Formats: sequence, structure tokens, C-alpha cells
Amino acid sequence: MPKTPSNSSDLAQFISQLQTDYPNFIFKQGSRFVFRPPHTISFEKPQNSPYPPANFALLALHELAHALLGHQDYHTHIERLKMESAAWQRAKTLALHYQKIFSWLHWDEDFAETELDSYRDWLHTKSLCKNCGLTRFQTPDGKYHCPQCDII
Repeated sequence: MPKTPSNSSDLAQFISQLQTDYPNFIFKQGSRFVFRPPHTISFEKPQNSPYPPANFALLALHELAHALLGHQDYHTHIERLKMESAAWQRAKTLALHYQKIFSWLHWDEDFAETELDSYRDWLHTKSLCKNCGLTRFQTPDGKYHCPQCDII
């Protein structure tokens, strides 16, 4: 069983290590975990985070992965889901590296899948036609079309 961080100083050391390893990015405390292109990675205050320390670290690595992958924006919601999936795959590689340095850090596949599920659920809800309930499709211009209601 991985060691649990003794306090938020372990998480502060983790963030400090990321800053050292990736000096081209700015790591700053914010209200949530988010990558702001081109160089800023925000993370919650460790002491205020509802996440266990290892998951806090995975979320930070996920945002770092977005930065490393050069994610800027997306035009369709399926592009967003693909970007999220790619970032979680990169976060896994990063986590496997950093768990050698931080014994309390471990990759949690279930946590990553739960996070991805939130996007999958969001995409499913977003794609439902409000008139008939069928699944709509999104065209490259970002507009949704219902195969039943949009028939001419």
C-alpha cells in the first residue's frame, strides 16, 4: 500500500518538483485544476482539496499532460473527449515516473476512468435532441443536428 502524505507539505514538494522539472510552465494555486494555454497550470490549494493526495497529484499531472501535449482548444465535443483521453494517458506515464520519487503517489485507473466518464456523460447529455431524445451528431462547425428532427 502506498504511503499517504503526512501533510500538505508533501504535496507542496510535489508541485515544487513539477516546477523544477518543467520550468517553461507556470504552476499556480487556483480554484480548480485547469490548464490555461500556453503556459499556466492551476491547481487547487492542497489543504482545501476534496481529493485524496494521490488523486490531487494525478489531477495536477493531467493538467501538465494537456500542456505537454500542446492542447489549445477544440472545435467539436468529440475532439474535447479525445484530448481528455490523451491527457489521461500521458498523465499515467508521468505518474509512473513520479511514483518513483514520491512513494505516496500511485496510478489509479479507476479514478482516471471516473474523470473521463464525467466527460463521456457530459457529451452524451449534450448530444441528445431536446425535441425527440435521439442522439444528435455534431458537424465540424460545432453545430448539432438531429437525424429525425432536422430531416428536410
